[in-house]
Amino acid sequence: MEIKETQTRLFDRRGFLRTSSLATLTGLLGTNIVFADRLPRHYLPVAFNIDPMADKNKNLVILNDKPWNVETPAYLLDDEITPADKMFIRNNGQIPASIDIKNWKLTIKGESVKAVKSYTLADLKSKFKPYTYQLVLECGGNGRAGYFPKTSGNQWTEGGISCAEWTGVRLKDVLADVGITDTAVYIGYYGQDLHLNGDPNQAVISRGVPIKKALEDETLIAWSMNGKDIPLVHGYPLRLVIGGWPASVSGKWLHTIAVRNKVHDGAKMTGKSYRVPIHPVAPGVDPDESEFKIIESMPVKSVITYPKTGLEMPQAQKLGVRGHAWAGDRTVKRVEVSIDFGETWMNATLKDAKNRLAWQHWSANLDFPMQGYYEVWARATDDQGRSQPMVMPSWNPEGYINNSCHRIAVKVV
Repeated sequence: MEIKETQTRLFDRRGFLRTSSLATLTGLLGTNIVFADRLPRHYLPVAFNIDPMADKNKNLVILNDKPWNVETPAYLLDDEITPADKMFIRNNGQIPASIDIKNWKLTIKGESVKAVKSYTLADLKSKFKPYTYQLVLECGGNGRAGYFPKTSGNQWTEGGISCAEWTGVRLKDVLADVGITDTAVYIGYYGQDLHLNGDPNQAVISRGVPIKKALEDETLIAWSMNGKDIPLVHGYPLRLVIGGWPASVSGKWLHTIAVRNKVHDGAKMTGKSYRVPIHPVAPGVDPDESEFKIIESMPVKSVITYPKTGLEMPQAQKLGVRGHAWAGDRTVKRVEVSIDFGETWMNATLKDAKNRLAWQHWSANLDFPMQGYYEVWARATDDQGRSQPMVMPSWNPEGYINNSCHRIAVKVV
C-alpha cells in the first residue's frame, strides 16, 4: 500500500496525524478510521506497517521485530551474489512508511563543503558516471552469539553478512562536484527511517567514515541492488554503500550527507556504539567510554555455506564443501579446512574477488577416515597474515566483530 506523503508531512508539529494525512489514509483504506481523534502522538495505524518478511526467504531467522533484525542461516548464503530475499536485515528504527520518490533529493552539506547542494535522483543518474561493485556488508555484531560471557544486543550467529551487486555513483565524484575544503575530516549520513518512539525529529542512526574511506572508488551512492531498485527494507530509493566496514556506515533511505570538519557525532557514533576497547580486556570487564575506539575495517572471516550443518553421509563418499571469505579492506590469501578440531588443516581452493571489497569463494573436497561424528572448521587468513581465531576472539562488552572459525557438524555412516 503506497502512501505518497513523506513521514514528516504525515504528522503535525505536535506529532498527531494531519487532517490531510487522515484523508489520504482513509482513502487508501476505503473506509473511515473510527476513533481517529484518539490516535496517540506519532502513531501510524498498523494497516500501514511495513512487513519486511513478505518478500524474504521463509527460513531466515527473525532476531527482533522492533526494530526488524533478521539473519540468514549460513547454508542460505551459498549464492555467489546474495539475492534480495536472502539478505539479512539490520535496522535501528522503523522502516519509512512513505517514500516520495518524485521529490526525493540528496543534499550535501556540512562545515567542509563550499556550498550546500542538492541532487534529485534524475540528477544523480544523468550527471555522473554509474559504477557497479560487489560489496560485502557485515553487521558489526555478526557473531555476537558466540561470545561468553554473553553481551546484550541481537544475538547474531553467522548470518549478518551479504555480498550483493550495487550500482550507483561514486561519492567522490559527487563531492568533487559539490566542492569540499581541506578541512574535511569525516562524512556522516542521514536517512528517513523513523525512531522507534515515532518522533520524526529524533535521529535513529547517523554514522559515517573518515574522508579517506569516503573518497575510495568503491564508496557508492547506490540506487540499484542486483540490477533492480533497492528493496524498501534495504534502503530504497538511495543507500550509501561502503564495503568492508560495519554495515551500519552504509546508511539506508539516504537523503543527506554531511561533510564534517571533525569526527562525525551523529546517533550511534558516540558512547560505546560500534566501538571496541582500545586495549584487550578480560571477559566481563567493561571499561570507561574513553577506553573505546571506533570499529573501522572488519576482520578476516569465512563461512561454510555448503553443506548445511547436520549432514549425514556414507563414508565412501567424498564431501565437497564450499563457502565465502572476506577481510574488510584487505584481501584473503588463504582458506583452510579441518576435520580434527583444528589439529591439522588442508588448503582450500580460493578464488580472487570480483572486485575490491567483494567476498571470495572457496571450496575443498574432504575424505573421512572412519564412520562417526566430525566437525568441519574453516579458517581464513588475510594478506597481512592475520587468521581467524578457532573459538573466540578478544571479548568486548558490546559483542562486536566476532570472527571465530565457522563450524558445521557431519555424521559419517
